[in-house]
Parts: sequence; C-alpha cells; structure tokens
Amino acid sequence: MGQKTSHKITVCTSCKHKGTTCKPGFELIDKLRTAIAQAGDAIPEDFEISGVACMAGCDHPCTVAYYGSHKATYLFGDIDPASDIDDLVDFAKQYAYLHDGWCSSVDRPGKLRKSTLARVPASMIAMELTEEAVH
Repeated sequence: MGQKTSHKITVCTSCKHKGTTCKPGFELIDKLRTAIAQAGDAIPEDFEISGVACMAGCDHPCTVAYYGSHKATYLFGDIDPASDIDDLVDFAKQYAYLHDGWCSSVDRPGKLRKSTLARVPASMIAMELTEEAVH
C-alpha cells in the first residue's frame, strides 16, 4: 500500500468563465499536475490534485483550495489556467514548508496575494476526534 498524501489541492470543475459556458477546471487540473510533477524535488511534499463539482465560489471562477493535515486551508478564486500556474506551484512550495499552513497575504506569490477568498484555521481537535472514532 502506498504512502498517504497529506497535502491536497482541489480545483472546482463546475466553475465557468463569466458570461460563457467554458469550464476551465479540468484544464487547470491537467496543467497543475504537470507543473507540480515538473517541479520535482523543489516541492518537498507530495500533493494530491483532484477536482470537485462545486466549491461555491461561482462569482470567482476558477476556485482552488489547498489543504494539509493540521494546516490552515486556503481557498483562492479568479484563477486562470493560462496565466496563474506558476503562482499556484510557488504556493505549493511555500505551503509544504509551513508547519501550520499560516502565512500572511504579502507572503503569498503573485496573484494569490489578492485572490484569497478564505483562510480556514486547522481543525486539529475535530479531526483527531473523528480519526479516533473511526479506529
């Protein structure tokens, strides 16, 4: 059995470019997977990258979430697969090193400084209680 990935990036696959039927989430997932793989050892942790049908960020397509075990979760909006991949990869590098996932907006790369929709503190106690109940 493989090692469990503790870092995840989730991309909304329902988001549409404003005023169009174009859903850029699948393109973003493909580009992000390729870019993270190409970064190799520059990112010291593995990131599972997947899509989800909706993250309720419809006014800010495309939305992307970063989360990790015992770390703050981030939700970014207005992400463009054509121009924002480098910022997303740079944040993955940064996020991997943050022990609690916490960083200020001025420390986030490029566009992610101003496109943060939410930063949710880690819910370690609730997660630990849930994990104990399952075992």
